Amino acid sequence: MHNSGDEAEPDGGTAGDLAASQASGLSRRGFLARAGSAVMGAGLLAGYGTFAAYALRYLYPAHPREQDWLLVAPLAQLPKGAALAFVAPDGQKIAIARQGEGESAQDFVALGSTCPHLGCQVRWEGQNNRFFCPCHNGEFDKTGKGIGGPPGKAGQSLPRFPLKVEYGILYIQVPLDSLPRPV
Repeated sequence: MHNSGDEAEPDGGTAGDLAASQASGLSRRGFLARAGSAVMGAGLLAGYGTFAAYALRYLYPAHPREQDWLLVAPLAQLPKGAALAFVAPDGQKIAIARQGEGESAQDFVALGSTCPHLGCQVRWEGQNNRFFCPCHNGEFDKTGKGIGGPPGKAGQSLPRFPLKVEYGILYIQVPLDSLPRPV
């Protein structure tokens, strides 16, 4: 008996399957190649889409960083020329220096104490009226502008933080990102 539609072919299919695939113009190998390409393309799109979403979230945050005033110290604890290290809730290290004899916020400066050159810790040198980075002799003036060493050559500055004085106490305005929010 000869039944042409049910005869087995060498690749395991039947003659009817072969005739149907040839009629549609797509072989099994061609189908698998296209399916594999489609899966790889979908994976690439998902990867690039995830990257784009993270990049956009970083560049355009949903809300500005919440900031508030935090207590630093009573003015009496900081004589002229003295400095103290302050760590903001988000982990930023800040150097607060008293540069004047008065009791207003203008007599103090609060600058990020991480050098923009290589990330070393900057310290206030009251006797030299400057901030100094010991890693590569980076110098910053009393406002935080780079004046010597690699930061001076690159025109880099230290970030500045607002200060205020109320009832003899010094306060600094910093981001509150790491503080728990009230429920």
